[in-house]
Amino acid sequence: MKSIQAVFFDLDGTLVDTAPDLGYALNLQLQRHGKPVLTDDEIRPFASHGSRGLLGLGFGITPQDAQFIAMRDEYLSLYDEVFTRQPRLFSGMEVVLKSLATHAIPWGIVTNKPRRFTQPLVASLGLDKLAICVVSGDDAPQPKPSPATLLMACAQTGVQPEQCVYVGDAERDIQAGKAAGMHTLVALFGYLDASDTPETWGADGMIHQPEDLLLLFNPS
Repeated sequence: MKSIQAVFFDLDGTLVDTAPDLGYALNLQLQRHGKPVLTDDEIRPFASHGSRGLLGLGFGITPQDAQFIAMRDEYLSLYDEVFTRQPRLFSGMEVVLKSLATHAIPWGIVTNKPRRFTQPLVASLGLDKLAICVVSGDDAPQPKPSPATLLMACAQTGVQPEQCVYVGDAERDIQAGKAAGMHTLVALFGYLDASDTPETWGADGMIHQPEDLLLLFNPS
């Protein structure tokens, strides 16, 4: 890992805890349709799966259902009103970002979140002034698990994929990182659900808390 020149983070469930706002929007939608609201503990494991996962949880529908598009658009409209309500860095992540800066290791964000949400959310936390790049899911023809957005981040920062680490909490993050030729780490503190088997994803490692990332650069 001494050759690592940059670290890229997934956003939701890895760098920032956005589950409370994602869940708040879902509960607003459930109430609108006369359904009981869900607890944070019920929602959190699905937060990394975007509107598809949340609508599946709340309404039992999939993208193959006729009403999915309308329900997705309704959810995104509600989320648009609340997505900067209370996002926060995961505990310990601020220490990690400061340490990376101390070691002159740039870091960036590569997410499947649409740019209409990514940019204001990142700015609300002041991360736009710190990240070397912010790449959203709709910045490339294909989002993760395609490596396209990760390769775009490399092109923007001038770092080769093999010199990068990508940290994410979903299987598609690891698939994208491996396809791009990066080192990959699973953030076990993220939004994994009971059916996830991160040990089978083929990542180079797994971290239980953000500070574990620093062991790569300070093994002693």
